[in-house]
Amino acid sequence: MITAILCAGKLREAFWREAAEEYIRRLKRFGPLEMLECPDLPEPRNASAADIARLVEAESAAMLRQLRPQDYVVALCVEARSLSSPALAERLARIEAGGARRLVFVLGGSNGLSPALLARANERLSFSPMTFPHQLARVMLLEQLYRCRKILAHEAYHK
Repeated sequence: MITAILCAGKLREAFWREAAEEYIRRLKRFGPLEMLECPDLPEPRNASAADIARLVEAESAAMLRQLRPQDYVVALCVEARSLSSPALAERLARIEAGGARRLVFVLGGSNGLSPALLARANERLSFSPMTFPHQLARVMLLEQLYRCRKILAHEAYHK
């Protein structure tokens, strides 16, 4: 199964890029990994709620275009349920056993995901009820995927 991470925006700071690259390097031995990026659109100064909604719709539309009909999509959003690392590992194993060819985790920009993208998701996942910068969330997702792969391979990983 191919694992893909679809994100709004690029990792701008070197420290986020370095952390992400390290986990990508570690994850590649467990199978194919795709990193997909869509532009994160600049938020207009003094943006109204309608402006932000249009921005989220545009970002999400670009992300939806990168999804294939057969993709199993997991949207990361604060309103979803959280799982422990072992529970997430078990969930990934079930998705893979279910025949998914490509598992796509979707991370929106700082204003979240559109209702259309959330509706396309097969499920939703949250790291926590707390809010994190989306660049940190990308690194956290990579780390958790690496942790899950280590759990599924019955390999030790620090706690």
